[in-house]
Amino acid sequence: MGNVTASVAARFAFFPPEPASYEVIPRGGGGSEGIRIISGTGGGGRGEREAEVNVLSTRAGTKVAAAFLRHPSAKLTLLYSHGNAADLGQMLELLSELRSHLKINVMCYDYSGYGASTGKPTEYNTYYDIEAVIECLKKEYGIRQEDIILYGQSVGSGPTLHLASKLKNLRAVVLHSPILSGIRVLYNVKVTLPFDIFKNIDKIRQVNCPVLVIHGTTDEIVDWSHGKRLHELAKEKYEPLWIKGGGHCNLETFPEYIKHLRKFTSDMEKIQKISMEKPESDANSSNMNETEVKYNKCLRFGKR
Repeated sequence: MGNVTASVAARFAFFPPEPASYEVIPRGGGGSEGIRIISGTGGGGRGEREAEVNVLSTRAGTKVAAAFLRHPSAKLTLLYSHGNAADLGQMLELLSELRSHLKINVMCYDYSGYGASTGKPTEYNTYYDIEAVIECLKKEYGIRQEDIILYGQSVGSGPTLHLASKLKNLRAVVLHSPILSGIRVLYNVKVTLPFDIFKNIDKIRQVNCPVLVIHGTTDEIVDWSHGKRLHELAKEKYEPLWIKGGGHCNLETFPEYIKHLRKFTSDMEKIQKISMEKPESDANSSNMNETEVKYNKCLRFGKR
């Protein structure tokens, strides 16, 4: 058992960029801090002007850097958990594009041990990290749970599904090149082993909001079967996006990626409208059935 655990830790590890691609700098006049890009990709000094940075304390005792990109007309907020070989500085350009194209707020954070975050990257620390970030969205920005879409890329699907399995009022979840579990990336096991990590295959069953899965058909790191299985297991399935010829780290370069996400966020906003129009009292079974029909119609799509 110990040898298998060691193998998972060795082959399915965290790879924080060294040195970090950014630094956190204080803003004049107090308030939130900013990001200055110092290496890698991310749009030069552009991030310093666009991102509000909070340094958050987790229950593990670490300090986590989280960047908030605000859109003036946003109705929803995307909480983005990145892959295991990137940091905030490298993600900032993509996050800015998502904010612009989807017209939403975007919050992204670095796991413990990444970028300006302290501590060591571990499975459980990523759980504590994302818990601190969603608490920040609530307390510092006044964003309600029902207006949040959780987005997990690759390893980021782990903390994403951890949180989604616990919260009952989330708007939706996006899984981008997700994993079934750590060991399943390495071996085709049929049951969940007690020493496995990121047991997404079990947690997806506890998620009670719409789930969109995005995966490349030629992913060389996490096989497409992981995404397909998670889609099958989701209670509330949204039309998945299988990107033909897509690998593990290039899905955002395909035009269908942003097109599908734009449609998805638009549909999630419609759910909000229906929910707001539904009477809070005097709801009978007839009203409930009508609401369910409207809701399902929002999530039904034909083939392209």
